[in-house]
Amino acid sequence: MTVEAALGLAGLTVVTVLLLAGVAVLTSQLRCTDAAREAARLLARGQPTEAAAAVHRIAPPDASLEIEQAGDDITVKVKAKESTGLLPEIKLSATAYAVAEPGTETTGAPG
Repeated sequence: MTVEAALGLAGLTVVTVLLLAGVAVLTSQLRCTDAAREAARLLARGQPTEAAAAVHRIAPPDASLEIEQAGDDITVKVKAKESTGLLPEIKLSATAYAVAEPGTETTGAPG
């Protein structure tokens, strides 16, 4: 009975660690989504410097920002890697879209 209990506890530990890693990945994905949304909003208002700063502040560490603009349409992509190291193959990505506000200058956005 002792061996079964030890194996059961080991299995329970593995499942708990994987659940916690999943919650960490979910949280990082939500941070990427929030960062992309905020950057798109700021770019639409003509504030590219603030958009890059918002991504740096909101997104997970080492996240990258990609900006594509076609006319008034702005697409923002924020990409990051899973940061806990438990699930290294997971790559996080979020995309947000915005339309530039009339009269704003959006060229020169960092990308």
